[in-house]
Amino acid sequence: MGKRIAVITGASSGIGRCFALTAEKHGRFDELWAIARREDRLEELKSLVNVPVRPLPMDLTDRENLEKYADLLETERPEIDLLINCSGFGKFCGTFEVPLEENQNMVDLNCTALMSMCQISEPYMNEGSRIVNIASVAAHQPIPYINVYGATKAFVLSFSRALNRELKSRGISVLAVCPFWTATEFFERAIIPGRKPVVRKYDALYKPEYVVSCAWRDLEKGKDVCKPGLTARAEMAGAKLLPHKNVMDIWQKEQGLD
Repeated sequence: MGKRIAVITGASSGIGRCFALTAEKHGRFDELWAIARREDRLEELKSLVNVPVRPLPMDLTDRENLEKYADLLETERPEIDLLINCSGFGKFCGTFEVPLEENQNMVDLNCTALMSMCQISEPYMNEGSRIVNIASVAAHQPIPYINVYGATKAFVLSFSRALNRELKSRGISVLAVCPFWTATEFFERAIIPGRKPVVRKYDALYKPEYVVSCAWRDLEKGKDVCKPGLTARAEMAGAKLLPHKNVMDIWQKEQGLD
């Protein structure tokens, strides 16, 4: 193996950027590979962290880019100490109000790309390596009008927890992080301009720095699921205890949805 690296997707903004800014405090890396579509945002990281940053501007819904990532690993043979998958997006509206191509793109990014990054990266991991996947409170319940996004995050949660068990014998840990509403650029893409807002009430709105600090804490504790914040934990407990038809009723009534 060559240099010791951290790989972070979605590193240009929000939770991914916070992970990139704090990763050096939680591991010993020779280089940080920062993946996102916006190259200028990735370049900015170079002056903000002490670890050398390699910007990799990629759209991970394009499988050719996943192949490029695999080829880069094969060429350089690094040791991946840390893989953090933060890339993802959602839409707030009726399922079939979203163009089919965009729904497919959401599944490709939130599920297929995340799973692919884990599988491509795993051969370059050793005992002590860590994987962090961003799921959501939405993973714990069906959510009308945020349907496809919630379903993709249910995949991330289930995939991550099972993968944590599978990789345990190799000493590799996997953590699924389930944030509640978080103040990031996520909303800029999720909200449909000119349409009646789906989400009218936010029980809490956390800062990405808080979510990331909770994730680092739970990763060091060896947990397989991180639930940042009291409100998030309460929501997940309710979704576990109540029948999901009642959970959906409560959600729709709270948001004024038919």
